[in-house]
Amino acid sequence: MMRILAVDPGEKRLGIALSDPSGIIANPLMVIRHITRAMDAATIAQLADEHQAGLILVGQALDEENQPSVQGRRAAKLAEAIHQQTNLPVKLWDESGSTQAARQARQALGVRRARRQGHLDEIAAAYILQTYLDAQNAA
Repeated sequence: MMRILAVDPGEKRLGIALSDPSGIIANPLMVIRHITRAMDAATIAQLADEHQAGLILVGQALDEENQPSVQGRRAAKLAEAIHQQTNLPVKLWDESGSTQAARQARQALGVRRARRQGHLDEIAAAYILQTYLDAQNAA
């Protein structure tokens, strides 16, 4: 197996998660501040290299008809920009429900409401990555 780096792209911040070397468990890694698409892509490519990832996964929002939403189209452009910065494969993955799942996970961990208002980006990225890993491991 290989490590996979996942990205939850947002307008202000991008959540980053990393799988364990066996490709079974997703872990939140960090949040990076959005600067420009090209700079974000370079940072993501560098992180993938530093963590010896073999694949970069970019969360993509889809609408009710399974077509990319406005954010989904933005995610596709980010994936293309990352692809230009690295030789690693870059894959889009449906991110539906990731923010809600991240919020629920934080509630389940007993985080007080005041602290739950913080950034969910890296938890959302871990959720996106975990759904991908689960799908791969079930196949």
